[in-house]
Amino acid sequence: MERFNDIYQRACERKGGEQAVEALLAVPLPATQVANISDDRFLAAMTKKVFQSGFVWRVIEQKWEAFEDVFFGFNIDKVLLMPDEMLEKKATDKRIVRNYKKVLTVRENAQMIKDVARHHGNFGQFVASFDSDNITELWLYLKKHGARLGGNTGPYMLRSLGIDTFLFTRDVEDYLRKNLIIDGGLTSKKTLKAANAAFSQWQAESGRSLQELSLLVAYSWGTNRTMP
Repeated sequence: MERFNDIYQRACERKGGEQAVEALLAVPLPATQVANISDDRFLAAMTKKVFQSGFVWRVIEQKWEAFEDVFFGFNIDKVLLMPDEMLEKKATDKRIVRNYKKVLTVRENAQMIKDVARHHGNFGQFVASFDSDNITELWLYLKKHGARLGGNTGPYMLRSLGIDTFLFTRDVEDYLRKNLIIDGGLTSKKTLKAANAAFSQWQAESGRSLQELSLLVAYSWGTNRTMP
């Protein structure tokens, strides 16, 4: 497997130098801050990514204030009190994107968050309990117990909240495949384990976060070239 320094040097060559590359990187939140993210913000982030999936992201951003109003600021207890009839009515509200199946996920994911919070104090503490070596196990949990949080939706939701994770962007996936680190479907346990192991190895070599490493792999590969 390619060493981190080789990936980093190639990213610098492609992006105009070390200073340019470092300016493109962002640092995720420490675990202590992740543990304090409120449950309503997790539900909001889940809902946003579910609605953005397969849709124009810009439209969801433009309507997001209305989403917050329609779903009571994503207050977990209030959402869980919504009967089916109320959900059906909200799915016809012109202020949001009218998709009944996606509207249903708001209550379903609220239930998952509530269930986890009973055992961990809040959902943030549960998320913070996963470290770099097993972050894909959190992906699998979201896929299994959440609604429409499989594939890239769960990881993108985590990243949107500042939670450290790598992502299967097009360039990262292509790099991992071309370098024979993964060879199966992106959602298979074998693929997730192999990808997680690779990023953990690069982290051990570099001391960088998964987020930084994911970006560096992408910058070193594919269509992300920026000429000096």
